[in-house]
Amino acid sequence: MRKEFSISNDKVLINFTSKYCVTFEGLIESEGFRRVLELYLKKIKERKTLSFRYLNKSLKTDDVISLRKKLNKVIKYLTVMDVQEIIEDRDDFEELLSNKDEFIGMIEELYLLWRRLERYAVIHGGKVDNGLAQVNFTEANDGLSKLILRLYRKVEKNVLGVQPKVFRQIPVGGNSCIMINKLLWPIPRGYEVLEEIPFIDSILLETPFITYPKRNTRKGMFSETKENPLKYANINKDHWFCYPAKVGESLAYIYFHRDFMEHGITLCNLFEMARKEECRGTKPDIVYVYGAKEDGEELHTVFYDDLDNDIMVGYVSHSEDVDYFGYLKKMTLTLHNLKMMKKKCLPIHGAMVNITLKDGKTANVVIMGDSGAGKSESLEAFRTLSEEHISDMTILFDDMGTFKIENGDIIGYGTEIGAFVRLDDLDQGYAFKEMDRSIFMNPDKINARLVVPITPYKEVVKGYKVDLFYYANNYTSVKEGESAINYFKNPKEAIDVFRSGARMAKGTTSEKGLVESYFANPFGPAQKQEECDVLLDEFFNTMFNGKVKVGEIKTCLGVDGEEKDGPKHAALDLFTEIKKL
Repeated sequence: MRKEFSISNDKVLINFTSKYCVTFEGLIESEGFRRVLELYLKKIKERKTLSFRYLNKSLKTDDVISLRKKLNKVIKYLTVMDVQEIIEDRDDFEELLSNKDEFIGMIEELYLLWRRLERYAVIHGGKVDNGLAQVNFTEANDGLSKLILRLYRKVEKNVLGVQPKVFRQIPVGGNSCIMINKLLWPIPRGYEVLEEIPFIDSILLETPFITYPKRNTRKGMFSETKENPLKYANINKDHWFCYPAKVGESLAYIYFHRDFMEHGITLCNLFEMARKEECRGTKPDIVYVYGAKEDGEELHTVFYDDLDNDIMVGYVSHSEDVDYFGYLKKMTLTLHNLKMMKKKCLPIHGAMVNITLKDGKTANVVIMGDSGAGKSESLEAFRTLSEEHISDMTILFDDMGTFKIENGDIIGYGTEIGAFVRLDDLDQGYAFKEMDRSIFMNPDKINARLVVPITPYKEVVKGYKVDLFYYANNYTSVKEGESAINYFKNPKEAIDVFRSGARMAKGTTSEKGLVESYFANPFGPAQKQEECDVLLDEFFNTMFNGKVKVGEIKTCLGVDGEEKDGPKHAALDLFTEIKKL
């Protein structure tokens, strides 16, 4: 990013390296202030608001550029003079400043517009231009926020002549601040478009981080293509960033367009960020390009198995239709799962938790199912009931994991350090308790989401022996007095249920009603069913020959009226099963 300031898709990017304001004069004369003021004036002119009519009448023009220049001067004057002093010096501003209420109303609207934009600050590590030099990374964004607040308060005080009685210390700098660096890795032939795209080195979040993407569900499945999709991509390196992620044991370079900045930043709550020493000179297992512009209007959501370079490539073209975090998360996991299957490991779309009850009994439990089956909700039920029944609980993975066979045992490994869960299915109040470290997506809409870190990376990749393995049945009611858990008698019976992947769709995707998906996992296994069938036979036979108990747990999450109590009843029955071990 070379420009000091840019606005695109209601997102602001501020380049601290190019320009870092420390005075009122520097802020008011900056490119960013000019752009935001012009954006505000264009919006109110288009809507013909009362504020625009007031400005038009007071300043004798309806031209946006002229209005911006005059307002810029007035605001600059108001940093050092009160209204009367300005009028005495500039009688052409008398009508504007005499109507104090209208002027303050206009300033409040401008301030509100700024706050409603998604704001991202960028610092180029190792570069010093006319911008940020030796200011601490974590202090830089706070400094800008304080400067904007001081300017806002100074202007209002010099108009009204009095200080406000209540000060609200609202963060008005960047919602997030990122440190970026150029990083060299052995880029193979065909990947040249990715050269010189900066890597994210550090991220600062102003939480709660609330975003409003254009979509709140994901559609369809990712499909395989037989040629590298990067050959069709038009990538302007100044508009792109790379988040280096550790997805389980895989190293992934996730490239995203600035129009999807909020999703790229959200990755820090879901996948462990790889350090630059882990990436420098290192070829990744996964390369994912999210938001590439190309000729034509066809939407591509594809993956490519680059056998020559041993890289799994993901590619999603630029469109409002993919402006949903699920496209970033699920494609990344698809690519990881495909890599794991090639290593003869079995991807699991589910949740794994290590539970120790108060009586000392412990178990590693895996609950498998597709989106909305009740995986995360069951974990939430465990958390809710933990005070009464559980002495210790560690979530090993919340959505996607991997099974390996080691010395005849089934060992589970995770992929993510965080959880991407529906707000509707969480216990009331939980989201508020987690506000200080959470990222919220469309909190006012159906399928509102919360992304929150839950597990240290060292636990994710540690590996735990599986004791109980359940399929999450969210569509069958449990009769009173009946257990929510039943067990399969043989591998074939178990494979039939797990392979069919039946569930009642909950609105997390475009599906509705009772649907099926191969092995409840449209993120790798469904695309490679023949290869996965071989793994299913091997792994389920190993489970039944060993000590893993394989069954079905009825979460009732898709049953009307039982969405809250169903997972809790299932959790209580699970505690009973653990006591039997």
